[in-house]
Amino acid sequence: MRWWLAVPVVVAAAGPVSADELAFGRALVADNCARCHAIDAGDASAHDEAPAFSTLLRDYPVDALEEAFAERIVTGHPDMPEFTATPEQIGAIIGYIESIQR
Repeated sequence: MRWWLAVPVVVAAAGPVSADELAFGRALVADNCARCHAIDAGDASAHDEAPAFSTLLRDYPVDALEEAFAERIVTGHPDMPEFTATPEQIGAIIGYIESIQR
């Protein structure tokens, strides 16, 4: 089962991400995702079904991630918590994820 919704969402236009935005994005994923996902480049995920964020964009297009964060992430495994983000949070999270891609 795909974990994003196919609903059009408007997110702030992508552009250069500041160091503050990257830090904000990392803090958000540390608070909400690090229990299962590897959130830093080179780390391994603690949960077998949770992809590492440093390779996430290989399998999931960035626009699908934006939609998922805006409309609540839907997943096939039951222990994934619901997470809904504001457009500002989405921009920071996506910027952070893009910054650590291997």
